[in-house]
Amino acid sequence: MDNNLFKNIEKKTGVNMKDLMELAGSLQNANFKDEKTVRNIVDRVSQIANKPVTKDKKDKIVKAITNNGDSIDFGTIAKMLNNK
Repeated sequence: MDNNLFKNIEKKTGVNMKDLMELAGSLQNANFKDEKTVRNIVDRVSQIANKPVTKDKKDKIVKAITNNGDSIDFGTIAKMLNNK
């Protein structure tokens, strides 16, 4: 992909593309039915996005993902993180 595109995304979002690509790579074979795995993913996404997640919100996200692990996507996770 175009390096300028990544730089523009980094500038607008504050998210490091290298971190995001590493996260995406780690998700390819992740078991979304495993609670520990999902908790680690939520923690990592929260860290990369610089969006703290309360314990209650994390519990709800983990429950939603582990119950629907086969049909979860990044858009759903992002909506959950941004819900107040």
